[in-house]
Amino acid sequence: MISSATLPALLQSFFTERLLAQRRASPHTVASYRDCFRLLLGFATRRLGKQASTLAVEDLDAALIGKFLDHLERERGNSARSRNVRLAALHSFFRYVAMNEPAYLLHCQRVLAIPNKRYERKPVGFLDEDDVDALVKAPDIAKWIGRRDRALLLVAAQTGLRVSELIGLRREDISLGTGAHVRCLGKGRKHRATPLRKDAIAVLKSWVAENEGPPSAPVFPSSRGGPLSRDAVEALLKRHLASAREERPSLKAKRATPHTLRHSTAMSLLQRGVDRSVIALWLGHESVETTQMYLHADMGLKEKALAHTTPTKQKPARYRPGDKLLAFLEGL
Repeated sequence: MISSATLPALLQSFFTERLLAQRRASPHTVASYRDCFRLLLGFATRRLGKQASTLAVEDLDAALIGKFLDHLERERGNSARSRNVRLAALHSFFRYVAMNEPAYLLHCQRVLAIPNKRYERKPVGFLDEDDVDALVKAPDIAKWIGRRDRALLLVAAQTGLRVSELIGLRREDISLGTGAHVRCLGKGRKHRATPLRKDAIAVLKSWVAENEGPPSAPVFPSSRGGPLSRDAVEALLKRHLASAREERPSLKAKRATPHTLRHSTAMSLLQRGVDRSVIALWLGHESVETTQMYLHADMGLKEKALAHTTPTKQKPARYRPGDKLLAFLEGL
């Protein structure tokens, strides 16, 4: 049985019919899947020497996708968790292909057999308040792009918005009057409003007044007027982090991504005694248990807990086995 369906046709129908029409996937999900296939097709064209529109389903076999996943980790610096997110998007597409084009069933099964990679759950990285302050002050506000970046970094660090939520903000989503806040559509199609501090309000008022536009215009536009991309946010953060490190050397030992600012918001709230349920609502987490990771990351909270314990009166002693065989085994 030979299928006449081409890769471009299947990919287009996957987005238009499967994701948008049938599943009514959120804009964030569509954008994540889109980015995955942009990366995959770019990788495949370089490897195979073909244009993206001429690639066949057979070209995207398990071997090539395995190399693509390795490329994400080794060359793009993605974590195993990010790799698994990309793989989930690919699995979704190949399940769709297997269901609609049985001729590709065996091919799809090989791709679907690629497993998720297990990874260690390390304590989350975050910036303290002095680090964030140095980062926000890094942009050159004498330039338009510097004023935009300062406003973006301040809002990101104060609200804890995800990158997709941040670049998706429209002028109509911010309210700078009494009870100033920003509104966004987060994961799971959940709308939420996040209040703003006075410093963020002042910066945003100045920025919005400088950049007039319709209600649907992005709050943080690119130089061409459209919304910023994820890569653009990562690039500006990297650039200003390098400048901030000159003023605050302690930042040299810290790695920061846009999501690090989100973690920094949570840690700041936690250190001020804000309840975990409120932090979960603030960040748009599905469960309060998700905020448990911030308790593990805050050494200060652990030290406070340790201060309430009573040290034992036992004198330190070293275990010495009385048997030669046991001594041998202990020495291994």
